[in-house]
Amino acid sequence: MKYDLAVIGSGPGGYVAAIRAAQLGLKTAIIEKEKTLGGTCLNVGCIPSKALLDSSEHFHNAHKNFETHGIKLSELKVDMPQMIARKNDVVEQNVNGVAFLMKKNKIDVINGKGSFISAQKLKISKADGTESEIDADKVIIATGSAPSTPPAFNFDGKRVITSTEALDITSVPETMIIIGGGVIGLELGSVFARLGTKIEVVEYLDRIIAGMDKDCSKELMRSLKKLGFKFHLKHMVTDVAASGQSVSVTVQKRNSEDTFKIDGDYCLISVGRVPYTDGLGLENIGLQTDQKGRIEVDEHLQTAVPGVFAIGDVIKGAMLAHKAEEEGVFVAEYLVGQKPHINYNLIPGVVYTWPEVAGVGQTEDQLKEAGTPYKVGKFPYKALGRARASMDLDGMVKILAHKETDEILGVHMVGARVADMIAEAVALMEFRASAEDVARMSHAHPTYTEAFREAALAATDNRAIHM
Repeated sequence: MKYDLAVIGSGPGGYVAAIRAAQLGLKTAIIEKEKTLGGTCLNVGCIPSKALLDSSEHFHNAHKNFETHGIKLSELKVDMPQMIARKNDVVEQNVNGVAFLMKKNKIDVINGKGSFISAQKLKISKADGTESEIDADKVIIATGSAPSTPPAFNFDGKRVITSTEALDITSVPETMIIIGGGVIGLELGSVFARLGTKIEVVEYLDRIIAGMDKDCSKELMRSLKKLGFKFHLKHMVTDVAASGQSVSVTVQKRNSEDTFKIDGDYCLISVGRVPYTDGLGLENIGLQTDQKGRIEVDEHLQTAVPGVFAIGDVIKGAMLAHKAEEEGVFVAEYLVGQKPHINYNLIPGVVYTWPEVAGVGQTEDQLKEAGTPYKVGKFPYKALGRARASMDLDGMVKILAHKETDEILGVHMVGARVADMIAEAVALMEFRASAEDVARMSHAHPTYTEAFREAALAATDNRAIHM
């Protein structure tokens, strides 16, 4: 078969690239080594983890808050197998939806592992051992990433696990140790903490979610401590030993010889992800990866080999599904002669704990490092009528604006529904809005979004109304 475009990998970057290419008239094929489409995000990442986050939050509210609302329950308990079954059903519906979109857009789905024979010829190695070949004028590598499992942590997939295995635990653990204070570990940790698991987090750096604004780190940490999290910041793990139904983690304080052990039912390794580029046959087309396993691309996301592009987790930048989607659309449009653009500074980051965390643009530390003059406007959720009504008092909204021009340079939020609220900030910043622009916009009352306007008022001559 001969195609205008072949996409290796059917995650958000890959399947969105394929759909956009098909919309633009390119004869397109997508190659996927797994049985279902959707990649990590839909199968063992974004979608299943959010399903469990929602389920666990329902239980937590029923256990902790319903009585205050005047709702009394008896014999409340967790049915973990049913919770997992619902999660699996959500995943199935989503992956089936992607399969439908492939048919709707007349995209050929080829099952098997794709690898390069040459820049325009791909080998498909199927699960049954058979092989086939296809030709493609252009190829997009969209193979995503996998959890990092350093050898020292003795990953076994049973007691020493990654996010993939954590999504299928069918009974609530008493204790769980999380190595790494990043997004994935904290999200999954909050799932189990809400269900009653004692969580201990070991983080080498001096704060959690280190890539986000420092105020967000502090606010989230305070909230997670209320949930029962225990944090060991500025500590490193030197050994992980599993035995039977438990695991023991040896922890050493940074810049010290002192060590101690933490025992738990599970140890969740959450120290980042690595690009999935093994077995692609990159050497057959003269491509090499960098020290982190990433593929170098130019401003058009094209590799050093003409006609071969790479997007998403296999190239530099944040490992985010929506970033991969933007890049997939970018390449498809570039291939037909359009002039697409991505503003990487305005791709938001979100942590789906509760309260949620979201941020876009520059952090305060980044502005300080760049020497950019700025001003800050903050507004706490506890001063918000809507938050009081829903009992979601943890959180704040922070706006960073240029001290001289008032242009919004960064927005950072912690609180209920900020994962959705951040889109307003992205839209405004795309149009280079000022803090005063936001301050002059009517926001419905009572809503969480009022906190965004109040933060803008605070940044504009320090005139927040409700604080």
